[in-house]
Amino acid sequence: MNFVPPSEHQVLVFLVQLAVLLALARLLGQACKRLGQPAVVGELAAGVVLGPSVLGRAAPDAFNWLFPADSVQSGMLFTVGWLGVMLLLVTTGFETDLTLIGRLGRAVLWVTVGSLVVPFAFGVAGGAIIPDAFLTVGEDRVIFALFLATALTISSLPVIATILADLRLLRRNFGQLTIAAGMANDVVGWILLGLIAGLVSTGQFELGDFLTTLVGLLVFLAIAVALGQRIVDRVLLAMRRTSVGTAGWLTMAIVISVGLGAITQALGVEAVLGAFVAGILLGRSRYTRHDVEEQIETVTSSLLAPVFFATAGLRVDVALLADPTVLFWAFLLTLLASVSKFGGSWIGARMAGLEHREGFALGMALNARGALGIIIATVGLDLGVFNASSYVITVVMAIATSVVAPPALRALVSGWAGSPEEQARLKREEQLAGNIVVRPGHLLLPVNDASACDAVASLVGRSFPPEMSVTLVETDLVDGDGDRGDRCTASLGERSIDRKSVAGDPLAEVTNQLQLGYDLVVAAVSPRTKWPDTDELTAAILSQRDVPVLLVRPTTTHVEHDPPGGFRRILLPVSATKPSRAAAEIAIAYAAETGAIVKLLHVNPNEGATPVRRFVRTALRTHERIVGSYADPVGQQLIETTEALAAESGVRCERIFSTHQSRAEAILDAASTNWCDLVLLGVEGQDIGGAAFLGQTARRVLSDAQMSVAVMVLPPR
Repeated sequence: MNFVPPSEHQVLVFLVQLAVLLALARLLGQACKRLGQPAVVGELAAGVVLGPSVLGRAAPDAFNWLFPADSVQSGMLFTVGWLGVMLLLVTTGFETDLTLIGRLGRAVLWVTVGSLVVPFAFGVAGGAIIPDAFLTVGEDRVIFALFLATALTISSLPVIATILADLRLLRRNFGQLTIAAGMANDVVGWILLGLIAGLVSTGQFELGDFLTTLVGLLVFLAIAVALGQRIVDRVLLAMRRTSVGTAGWLTMAIVISVGLGAITQALGVEAVLGAFVAGILLGRSRYTRHDVEEQIETVTSSLLAPVFFATAGLRVDVALLADPTVLFWAFLLTLLASVSKFGGSWIGARMAGLEHREGFALGMALNARGALGIIIATVGLDLGVFNASSYVITVVMAIATSVVAPPALRALVSGWAGSPEEQARLKREEQLAGNIVVRPGHLLLPVNDASACDAVASLVGRSFPPEMSVTLVETDLVDGDGDRGDRCTASLGERSIDRKSVAGDPLAEVTNQLQLGYDLVVAAVSPRTKWPDTDELTAAILSQRDVPVLLVRPTTTHVEHDPPGGFRRILLPVSATKPSRAAAEIAIAYAAETGAIVKLLHVNPNEGATPVRRFVRTALRTHERIVGSYADPVGQQLIETTEALAAESGVRCERIFSTHQSRAEAILDAASTNWCDLVLLGVEGQDIGGAAFLGQTARRVLSDAQMSVAVMVLPPR
């Protein structure tokens, strides 16, 4: 094996390059964000400032030392940049919602066709009329026109994704549409580039090479769709079972991304497409770890992506724009690119039945060519299709379309919230994202007591969003009551349910499942059990310290139908704690689904400390509104905060204030006198002598309450 390491001087220059590029890119990126532009604009500008346009003229000796004409030197720097763009596409894949894109399938097709065909036609027309001064001597004008058309056809998915993310538009319908159409634009653009580059290199059309690339790409995408998710799931599942640390997960995610990128690079369609597919597969995996996704995003946005965008601007020499002809054609090419992409996308959107503004927004977002436009210009320069003048006007077009896109897009969407359906979806996603436990994820539901199954499954099915998948582990239902197990599954609602029947040791199966990574575990407590005595399985679930646990004990009097039609009155004790907030999320979600009333209880023993206050409380106790007026300011604020959360979901609340000296007695008394059929409280789990302890209040309520009880147990901080 022949290794030729760089010299010490080359390593020194590389380190200085990296430090200077990163510092200036981040500095200008933050400055642009303050001005309302995405950071990518400043990062591209950093490369222009450090390139021949500014530094090369102001301090040529410094420029030549920092960026010498050395293939090894430039190769090291550009490798870092390409890793950046690959991981940037991986993070874009994390945010790509294939389900949403599938629902918008017809629109994706029409927008993609319009945004490809019209710009390509404009590019060919522009190449046909451009002066000979922009052609390399002896170059075929047809080849030049095809190259120019490709530069106008492509959209820069990394830049588009960055712009949409910075403007918080990625989750909008048109944002997901833009990502899908941008991906298609890039794939077609890279295939065209490979075909035209082959024409330039060989002087003839190589049908065999083109078909090899096309068929290879289709096979790759087919395998990714049919088997890719299963393969990634198996790899991540194995990592879950072996308890690999965060570093190992990060390594595996990067290996999968780079590996798929290498496959598409070998097919001649660029590594960024494989990285994008890897991001989708990793993000959709049942066993992924979201903290690893966040680490990849942090490394990419803070280090690798800024270096990539900065290196893209290094090869731009804006001094050539001093020539009026070059300046005119730079303006005209930018105009042709913008009008064609804008018009083509709008036509496609209208053909798909989208409204005018959505079509305009799609066109403006897809108009950004960014660094990929610069890459096409660079390939054209390296192949001799472009000369210095045609290269600079293509680069100016790529940068100008990227700079114009953010403010224009912001102006287009200002005051436009989208359709009622989209507004409802975005509001719901925002609410779920801010929740502690009621959010998309994976839920483990071991049912080891057939009598508790219906009530527990009903609570889960009506409280948690359909995006939360459920793994249902049935133990005694195999030989006891299989029909009840079917009803239990039906009560979970329309969601992904993985049903497992365990004939052996249920504790071993649940312990094994807990290693796979869940966002919540629901444990059913038999109503025949006198708390804190419980079965071994529930004790084991409570003793784990990583995953929140929802403990559910159905009513002690009406087991078979608990209760008919669902819970109608829910007692929710509120306090200034995170577990209390988590319990409130469940109560509000359940009430929003069923129309139940949530009775908010705040207990403050100090308010009843004096004889006068005790007398007033006792005299007015039956009138909740009057009693509420005597609540302490902290309790009043806690109640109002919870009421505001409930109001967002259209849930009706009633206030109860208590001065009872015992919080448990206050809860039991309020639940009884207000005819509540469910008490829902939140606690922080504690470890005492190796056993789980939920506190005296939860212990007393679970032991003595006649109605159903649910306790949201969060892991200790």
